Amino acid sequence: MAESPAHRFGQIIGEVLELGIQPRLKNFARKHGLYFDKKGPRACRPGLKCTWTDHNGNRHDLDFVLEKGGSSNKLGIPVAFVETAWRRYTKHSRNKVQEIQGAIEPLAETYKGARPFKGAVLAGEFTDGALTQLRSLGFAVLHVPYPTIVSAFGKFGIDASYEEDTSEAEFRKKIKACEKLSPEKGRKLSATVLEASKDAADRFFSALETTVLRRIERITVIPLHGEPYGLATIREAIEFVQKYEESAAAKMPVVRYEVQIRYSNGDLIDGEFHDREGAIGFLRGYQVPFS
Repeated sequence: MAESPAHRFGQIIGEVLELGIQPRLKNFARKHGLYFDKKGPRACRPGLKCTWTDHNGNRHDLDFVLEKGGSSNKLGIPVAFVETAWRRYTKHSRNKVQEIQGAIEPLAETYKGARPFKGAVLAGEFTDGALTQLRSLGFAVLHVPYPTIVSAFGKFGIDASYEEDTSEAEFRKKIKACEKLSPEKGRKLSATVLEASKDAADRFFSALETTVLRRIERITVIPLHGEPYGLATIREAIEFVQKYEESAAAKMPVVRYEVQIRYSNGDLIDGEFHDREGAIGFLRGYQVPFS
C-alpha cells in the first residue's frame, strides 16, 4: 500500500526533530566520555536499528542511548534513554506517550543499577495530561509546541501547517519543498527547531547532566530482629515499646532487612527483604560494573 502524503510529511517533521536534538546529545556524550548509540550500523548488534533488550527478552527500538563503557564493538551500560516524537493532534498524543513509556520503562527496570535517565523530546500538540503522565514517571520532557515547528519551517520557505481537511495535493507540495532543501539547509532547519526552544532544551540537558553526574551518597542497611506484635490500640503500642527489652533483640533471628539507597541528587530507593540473599541480590542490582 502506498504511503499517504500526510503520513510522509509527518515523518519528515519527526526526522527534522531527531536531527535537531542529535548533535547536542552527541556533544554531551563526548563531553562526559559516553558512547552515543543511534540508528545505524554497529558491530555489536544486528541490523541498523538502535535495539535494546529488556530482562524479559523483549526488544525495543529506540532513538538514542548514551552508554558508559560502550564502543562500536561492545554494548555499554545505558545511562540515558531518549525518545523523540511528533504529533499534530492531541487526540493521538496519549497513545504516543504510552508507546514511549512502554519502550523505556522495561529497560529502565532492567538497568536499574545504573538508574538511567529517561527523556522524551516531543514536538507538536500534546495534552497537559499526556506530558504530566511522562513526568510523573520520572521522565524529563522537552516539548516543542506546534507553532514553533511551523515558524521554524516557515523561515525556510515551507508552510508546515495543516489540518485534517488538508488535501493530498497540498501535502505533496510541502514534501516537495522539503526535498528541495540542500543537506546543509536541512541541518540548519533542524538546528532552528531546537534553537527556538533553547530554554526548554537547556533545562532538559541540565536534568540529563544531573543524572549522569549523580553518585550513590549513602546506603543504609537495617537488620530487624524478633517477631512482629499485633496490638489493638495506640495505648497498648506505647506500653509495649516502653516495656520492650531492647538488649534481647540482638539474640533473636533476623526477620527482615530494610535497605535504603540515597543518591547525591536526592533520589531515594527503598527495599525490604525477608532473607540475606534477597538483600544481597537487591544491592548487587545497583552495583554498576564500571568506575
